[in-house]
Order: sequence, then structure tokens, then C-alpha cells
Amino acid sequence: MKKISLMGATGSIGIQTLDVLREHPEEFKLVALSVGKNIIEARKMINEFTPSLVSVQLKKDADQLIRELPSSVKVLYGEEGLVEVACHQDADILVNAVLGSVGLYPTLKAIEAGKTIAIANKETLVTAGHLVMDAAKSKEVTLLPVDSEHSAIFQALQGEQEKNIEKLIITASGGSFRDRTREELVGVSVKEALNHPNWSMGAKITIDSASMMNKGLEVIEAHWLFDIPYEKIEVLQHRESIIHSMIQFHDSSVMAQLGTPDMRVPIQYALTYPDRLPRPNGKRLNLAEIGQLHFEKMNYERFRCLHFAYEAGRIGGSMTTVLNAANEAAVALFLDNKIAFLEIEEVIEKALNSHEVIHRPDLETILTIDKQTRSSITNGI
Repeated sequence: MKKISLMGATGSIGIQTLDVLREHPEEFKLVALSVGKNIIEARKMINEFTPSLVSVQLKKDADQLIRELPSSVKVLYGEEGLVEVACHQDADILVNAVLGSVGLYPTLKAIEAGKTIAIANKETLVTAGHLVMDAAKSKEVTLLPVDSEHSAIFQALQGEQEKNIEKLIITASGGSFRDRTREELVGVSVKEALNHPNWSMGAKITIDSASMMNKGLEVIEAHWLFDIPYEKIEVLQHRESIIHSMIQFHDSSVMAQLGTPDMRVPIQYALTYPDRLPRPNGKRLNLAEIGQLHFEKMNYERFRCLHFAYEAGRIGGSMTTVLNAANEAAVALFLDNKIAFLEIEEVIEKALNSHEVIHRPDLETILTIDKQTRSSITNGI
């Protein structure tokens, strides 16, 4: 039985991770979990999965849970709590499903503790990819991708040699506004942006998908996970989200991983790797029923956030930290109806243009730049 520690239990990936654990109670045991402020859902999860460690965001919620739960359940809060969940002594695998760069420090501590990490928190690699990968290599820690695109690449690489890769092809659904021109994006609402045609995801990721920043972050993540230069990473629009990504090898062969758009599949693969477990109730792919698959070249003028991500990635250093922090701050402002959808791009571009890059920044520098970037955006509105 594998013992699981889960950061971000009440988010979209966290909830679907618990679905996987629920389907295979004989295979997995949840030993620790963290949540943000959704204490109502946290209580349900604690009662069902009986973890020995729980972490929440706020002290007042931790104090309340301490009064409610048996003394056998340790309750913590804040960054200290996240780190303890990440490094729980009994955990075989940490699932990092938190949202944003808050996942960076706990991930580094989990690597230091020698934990295998199923990583769904792409911002960790975008913000500090060089630190994370250097630490993982030093400690011989395995990072297992959970994003469907990176899981697809990882699966297609099984039995292959990375030296034979010609390019990675990451597919993109196009998001909520894929059929709209830039002119038609003026004045779109938060509700419209959150209406993703294929996937069920959290609000922030859904907005990132609409702006195509999500795909840009995935490009940077792929660069670090697979040690591939940016000129060998291509994004291809594929509206059905059936082919999750592909690898083109230098002999012209292409390997693709296909499946229905269900995040429980890559989550389960990360938890069971190198084995697979059955999913009796999982929807099977029926290509005859689908009939056709569509592909389009990406328009980088239409999706400017994807262009920003490539440029920030190629520059490297602290530029990707600024990219991520600016995007998180801008998306939060949009979700609060404080800026328009197209202003997300403007906020990010301004932050990138005003930043003087620092190459190979240390953790303290990264955290400072992240904080300063967010503060300047939030206070500037």
C-alpha cells in the first residue's frame, strides 16, 4: 500500500486525487493533507480518509479543528504546516496540487527529505525550475508529472531514449475563447471566461487556459521536466483534447498519448508508476464515435500570453518568476472584476518589460522578486 501526502486537497486536482484514492482503497492510504480556507470540505475529507496530519491556511481554522478532532490528528497552519505535510515521515509520495508559487518552498523541502513527488503545481517549476531540478538531481528524487500534457510526454517516453527526441508537441484546446477574435474579447465577463469547453478545472487555471498562459507555463515546465530547449517545444491547437501531447523523434516517428479529457487518468498514473491500475468506471475513448480530430497552428499574436512565456523562458533566470507572479496577480484582479480580460496581458507585459533579469537567482531572491512583482501590480490598480 502506498501512503500519500496531498497538498491542495480542496482544489480541482486535489479533489480528483481523492477520487482515485477512493476507487482503490486497498492500494492507497492518505496520511496527510493540506487545504486553504475551505474548512467545510476539509472536515468531510478528514472524516472519510482519517489522515494523521492536517494543515490549513489560517490559525483560527487550525484552532477550531484542534477542538473538533481527536488528539491523534495533528493540526498545523501556514507555511510550517505545508512543509510538514510535504515531508510527512510516513508518505511514499507527495502530490503537490496547490495553486501558485506557494508550492515552491514545500516542494524543495520534500525533495530534501527524499520524497517522490507527483507534481501538478506547474508554478513551482516556472518560478524556480533550476533550483527544483538541481535539488531533485542531487537527492535522486523522482518528479512525476500530473498535468495531462506532461504525463502524456512522460508516458510516450517509456522505453525510449531522450537523445532521440526531435521535438515535443504540446496540445492546447484553445480555451473558452478559442473561436473569438481579439476584437470579440473586449468586455468579456468572468463567467464567460470560466466556461471551458472540455475540462473541469479550478478558476485560475481556467482563466489561464482562456488567455493561453496555462499553455505557456506548461512549455516552461516541459523545458525543465524533460531538459528540452524551447526551440524543440511546439504548441499545437487541438480542440477535442483527445491527444494530450506528442513526441516527434529524429527518425520522423511520432508517439502520442490519447484519452478522454479526465484528469484522474494522469493522477492515477503518477501514483501507480511504473505500474497501472484499472479504472473500471473510467470513460473509454471511442474514436469512431468522435469521428474527427482537428489541429490548428498557434497564432502568437492572438494568444500573446503564450508568446510572453516563450520569451521569458528563453531569457531565463528571474524572468519566469516575474511572468508567473504577474500572471497570478493579474488573474486575481480579473476574477475580482478589477481589470478587463485583455488587461491581463497588459499587466504581464508591463511587469516583464520593467524587470532587470537576474540569472540563476537563489531562493531568497526568487521569493523577493515574486513578492515585489505581486505588490507592485496589486498596489498599482
